[in-house]
Amino acid sequence: MDLTSSETEILQGEYGPVKQKAMEILVALGEIFEADKLIEISMAQISGVSYKTIGDAGIRWLEFMSSERVVVTTTLNPAGMDLRLWKQMGVSEKFASKQLDIIEYYIRLGAKPICSCAPYLSDHSPKLREHIAWSESSAVCYANSVLGARTNREGGPSALASAIIGKTANYGYHLDENRKPTLKIDVDVQLHEESDFGAIGSYVGEIVSNGVPYFKGIKNPNADGLKSLAAALAASGGVAMYHVEGTTPEASSADVRGLEELSFTSNELTSTYEKLSTLKSGKIDVVAIGCPHASLNEMKKVAEFLKGKKVDKNTKLWVFTAVGTKLMAERFGYLGTILKAGGEVYTDCCMVVAPVEEFGFKTMAVNSAKAAVYGPSTSKVDVIFGTTGRCLEIAVKGHA
Repeated sequence: MDLTSSETEILQGEYGPVKQKAMEILVALGEIFEADKLIEISMAQISGVSYKTIGDAGIRWLEFMSSERVVVTTTLNPAGMDLRLWKQMGVSEKFASKQLDIIEYYIRLGAKPICSCAPYLSDHSPKLREHIAWSESSAVCYANSVLGARTNREGGPSALASAIIGKTANYGYHLDENRKPTLKIDVDVQLHEESDFGAIGSYVGEIVSNGVPYFKGIKNPNADGLKSLAAALAASGGVAMYHVEGTTPEASSADVRGLEELSFTSNELTSTYEKLSTLKSGKIDVVAIGCPHASLNEMKKVAEFLKGKKVDKNTKLWVFTAVGTKLMAERFGYLGTILKAGGEVYTDCCMVVAPVEEFGFKTMAVNSAKAAVYGPSTSKVDVIFGTTGRCLEIAVKGHA
């Protein structure tokens, strides 16, 4: 890989051990994936924020790296708890102390403590063809697909390295040839709910693996549906980009001639809902909405359903969103309606990376295919995967 003179100096340690380590990471990745050079990025998004996922070893790594500063706009993935309301969540003092240490190290690095898996819902949304270094799988897929930005699925250390250096290796989805569709999906069913988009994403993700699916027949999808599609594709497969005919920016120039074709009908939609549910009925301990983080429109939908209703006293309703979205929801009255009904709204975190084992939950209802995939494995809970309406009905009844 060709390095400039200044990049070589950083690699040789002339700018200190932290920048040297960051450059070593970028160069190693570049050599593994046969990149020709490093390219400049405009922003970074770093995973490896929850204490549950990085542990004490991750804290020691951040302590070492925090003597430097990031040089591009940098945000964070969700933490393991709401940074202010963690006691209300039931998080232990021990976990909270470690989690707050992690956030403090990131702040020292110059990262913005915006802990969200959907940074594009805030003012941190990259433009078409802009090179970035994002690491949250659903955000990566959304950025490549819906925004037309360019990023690989970075790990936490490589995203941090890119943020410190301001560059990333030129390979993968930064290159035109790797953004071409590899499988065509003919969608012969109307997708109405965000969970419908999650279902088709989960079904196709398992089949296409690390490929780039091209969807034909999805009619007038909104941003929330596309967000759910990205999250499910990334969770069930390794998908970092998709095309939707007539919707996503690079679909019109994509060549789908000669591609293998796959049909998705009402049969596949129904069977995927069933497959993602490890539980059919019974008492539900918690209903979780907002994986990825809920948009303002999704907050509105929850509030409208709950108006005049009460969440069952033995079931928790947890809605996860970004700080900015929560503030807007408060102004529009959505937050007050949700809280009045007995729901709880948390920021900075999500169920997937929270210490669920501390809460005593055994069963969970979700409208997110991503959460349905990860719930049983990372949180050791049985899940019911359903529409937003069904999940909220469960929250009110206390059972499925």
